[in-house]
Amino acid sequence: MKVLHIQSVIRIIGYLLLVEAFFMLIATLVSVGYQENFWPLLFSMIITSVSGGLCIVCCPEKKPMGKREGYLIVASIWVVFSLFGLIPYYIGNYIPSFTDAFFEAISGFTASGSSTIADVEALPNGILFWRTLCQWVGGMGIILLSLAIIPMVSDGSMSLLAAEITGPTKEKVHAKVAQTAKTIWGIYVALSLIEAAVLWVAGMEPFDAICHAFSTISTGGLSTKNNGLMYWDSAAIDYIITFFMFVGGINFSLIYLFLKGKFSKLLKNEEFLWYTASIVVFAIIIMVSLLVLHQENSFADSIRYALFNMSSIISSTGFSHIDYTQWSPLIWSIMLFAMLLGGCSGSTSGGIKTVRIVLLLKNTYYEFKRLLHPNAVIPVRFNGHVVNTQIINNVLAFIFMYVIVMGVSIIVFTATGLGFDESVGTTFAALTNVGLGMGEIGTGDYSTLSEFAKWYMSLLMLVGRLELFTVLIVLTPAFWKK
Repeated sequence: MKVLHIQSVIRIIGYLLLVEAFFMLIATLVSVGYQENFWPLLFSMIITSVSGGLCIVCCPEKKPMGKREGYLIVASIWVVFSLFGLIPYYIGNYIPSFTDAFFEAISGFTASGSSTIADVEALPNGILFWRTLCQWVGGMGIILLSLAIIPMVSDGSMSLLAAEITGPTKEKVHAKVAQTAKTIWGIYVALSLIEAAVLWVAGMEPFDAICHAFSTISTGGLSTKNNGLMYWDSAAIDYIITFFMFVGGINFSLIYLFLKGKFSKLLKNEEFLWYTASIVVFAIIIMVSLLVLHQENSFADSIRYALFNMSSIISSTGFSHIDYTQWSPLIWSIMLFAMLLGGCSGSTSGGIKTVRIVLLLKNTYYEFKRLLHPNAVIPVRFNGHVVNTQIINNVLAFIFMYVIVMGVSIIVFTATGLGFDESVGTTFAALTNVGLGMGEIGTGDYSTLSEFAKWYMSLLMLVGRLELFTVLIVLTPAFWKK
């Protein structure tokens, strides 16, 4: 095995820190525009940019970068971004606890939507903007953004991209990785601007519209209001958010092909069809349940609540506009399953991803047929193509590990003193990056957790965002052996 080039890792991290500093500068300018105390953001920007510069200066020599360097960069940069991203919260005394500040930062960058802040409306606009900007940057991917804007990061781009986007299927819209990254991020920015404009027209203030557009298209779910979208109580806003949550769960490469006029690439894509059907079917079940079990809801409200919450859960956005903790256990069971399902690969959503569930179901079905016809060759097909056995094995291993991590995590959280419902909800919320919990912490406020539980949940959010293997492989002894 080749030597691990740590200097290359540090050098790339240095460039990425300059990207984070740039976004801190934008948040600083927002704070200046609202005539707030901008010093916490400004100091954070200076500290981050200086640290990034030192990493580049201290490691000027270019070294060849392979898969190990790619995995290490991707696994570590989310932690590094969170460590620097917590600085505005901490030095501004908006979140006086270091643990809580780190939790808030990594929840943002992993687009999980979990929070330890009880009163977000007490925060200045600059900090609120930074909070939602973090999830917007992390939603599409830190590495993907860097490949689009920093030429120096393009060395070993395939290794970096493979480590950050770990789904069983990957779509390249251009021959060059950097051009693919630019195209996808261009669509991401355009959708964000369109949603912000539409939300503004629907009744939100421009600042709230921008922040909620960041939260929606990144499927992050953080809000600028304590009551979330219940603050507006608007059917128009709910349907706008529902549509863009749905879009956020679609493979962005397929969105690009759709916009280029290749409609069949999207409309005939099996994963997209399963993703759409899942939302519709689950929404119908919830709608009927609300009409039968919660008869205080009108037919129109039941449709709106069902579509909104299913789009929110399956896309892993985690927005809420109603006290869902009062719903029946039947609805909660459906919501938990939907959390695991997740959106499409190549999207900003979390969860297992629809493509893996589809491949698992197909392989299971074909396994029965193989038992009946042992001499027959019955390959698994997806989108009209035979799926490589290695991919099937990867999917099976991923789902097996996912279940193991879930089981262990539920035990860990119960050991910290949480009830069973809360432990299950917290595990699902973190690992699927949905953010919504169960029981007493069903609203997504995790301020009451113990410090250990918050650090463990932070690890789970990272593992969920990078889909297990990228983080877990770095923690194995074999990864560090020469």
